[in-house]
Amino acid sequence: MGMWFEDFIVGEMFETVARTVTEADVVTFSGLSGDMHPLHTDAEYAKATPFGQRVVHGALVLSLAVGLRGRTGRFDDTLIAFLEIRSWQFRRPVFIGDTVHARNEVVEARASSKPGRGVVVQRVEVVNQEGEVVQSGDMVTLVRQRP
Repeated sequence: MGMWFEDFIVGEMFETVARTVTEADVVTFSGLSGDMHPLHTDAEYAKATPFGQRVVHGALVLSLAVGLRGRTGRFDDTLIAFLEIRSWQFRRPVFIGDTVHARNEVVEARASSKPGRGVVVQRVEVVNQEGEVVQSGDMVTLVRQRP
């Protein structure tokens, strides 16, 4: 069972497990999203860019962060909806072979206008293997209150 709304304490922090981004991830995401930009898919093209190599789609890294957060079990059976992403920033490139994880801090928890649920805002930082923040912003979720 996941965490009930009442279990989320402002100031609480947690980290997810890490995951290495693979070539297969990029190829699959390109096909799913339709984003075949050569910066992501063409190694020769990418060599001539300021990055010097292919860059992982920013939206893929965001999706990985959502998945890594889900693996914590905190939202199992208690999450009602993912409401919003606020002020998301793509701060540094992520490359194939990089390993990322998410750091999370509860910054707001308030009861919803409807009974039985509450809104939880978490500041999320996606961090690479060098400890650099590559993406960040706030994720807003709707979570069940204890019956």
